[in-house]
Amino acid sequence: MSSSSSDEVDEALDEIVDEVVDNYIDSMVNAQTNKPKRRSYIERERELGHKQLWKDYFAENPTYQPEMFRRRFRMNKTLFLRIVQSLSTELPYFQQRRNAHGRLGLSALQKFTAAIRMMAYGQSGDMYDKYLRLGESTSRLCLDNFTNGILQLFGAEYLRRPTPADLQRLLDVGEARGFPGMVGSIDCMHWEWKNCPTAWRGQFTRGSGKPTIVLEAVASQDLWIWHAFFGLPGRAPKVNNHTYHMAYYLTDGIYPHWATFIQSIPLPQGPKAVRFAERQEATRKDVERAFGVLQSRFAIVKNPALQWDKEKIGRIMRCCVILHNMIVENERDGYNQIDTSEFESGESSRSSQVRRRESLNVHNMLGIRTEVRNSDKHDRLKADLIENIWQMFGNVDD
Repeated sequence: MSSSSSDEVDEALDEIVDEVVDNYIDSMVNAQTNKPKRRSYIERERELGHKQLWKDYFAENPTYQPEMFRRRFRMNKTLFLRIVQSLSTELPYFQQRRNAHGRLGLSALQKFTAAIRMMAYGQSGDMYDKYLRLGESTSRLCLDNFTNGILQLFGAEYLRRPTPADLQRLLDVGEARGFPGMVGSIDCMHWEWKNCPTAWRGQFTRGSGKPTIVLEAVASQDLWIWHAFFGLPGRAPKVNNHTYHMAYYLTDGIYPHWATFIQSIPLPQGPKAVRFAERQEATRKDVERAFGVLQSRFAIVKNPALQWDKEKIGRIMRCCVILHNMIVENERDGYNQIDTSEFESGESSRSSQVRRRESLNVHNMLGIRTEVRNSDKHDRLKADLIENIWQMFGNVDD
């Protein structure tokens, strides 16, 4: 073959190769160009979400009646609107504003409803996208701002220590139930922490093998959850002709035998001990009922916590307790109340002399600590309570 014909073959092969390469490059470019892009913004038509929500629950003739509102929002409409008004007035995040195009943003009702539904049902934020027309990240932001706002505006009132009037009422109820000087029952509730960091698991894990965060609180008969507190109530109750200068709580067996904790009797022997165990265990159920109602109202504290930040988890728990207490206050008149008129009239076994509070210095604090941990006083108080229960309820069938 001549050199000229060889050159022609090489040129033809080069043209074929160039054509193949060009076609491949074009196909790749076209594939990248025609590939569907991920949408960074979804037009949810948020105005429709507000209109539907208003029509369903807040219009003059809403689709769903107050019973359905109470069931789905966990509170009466009047209380819900009170919270909406307070947070919308005080917090800029919940104030509806227009954007640069003049379009209104999400309404306060949409943001509040998203937060309440997440707390009530314990579901992720995107569960309410179709109905409320807001995305998952926005729902989480609503929950975060809602919990912060509730703590800021209502925490001082609904997570308070008992006032003198509160203590008077608690002591009256305790005495009517056979426990003079009792201000409530105390216990712990464990909230599983699913996303607990591995390095912290040992600190938050107990017998169950799963990390949990603990809420310890005092509950009264009306299901109000108090901050746990110790101190002098200011009055000196008398039990079986013995005067005691400290309030006490009813507990289960996990608490030590201190003067401020009164446990049941595990294996009661004799009618007096049996009657005392029955009354103590029945009365101590107040705190377990309160925790049960709290978890029923807000499933977010019943299901495993999905947050990574324990500070946010703590705020959610405190927010649920505040809302729970607000609901109790709003609906307390409908509860079956214990008749305390006999004890309010001044005929109770409490001494009418109000003790003057001493200044809290080092010596006083050490004395109070010693008195709290006095097991002898615990035993004497328990024996006196057994006698008191028997005198009040010994021959009365439950």
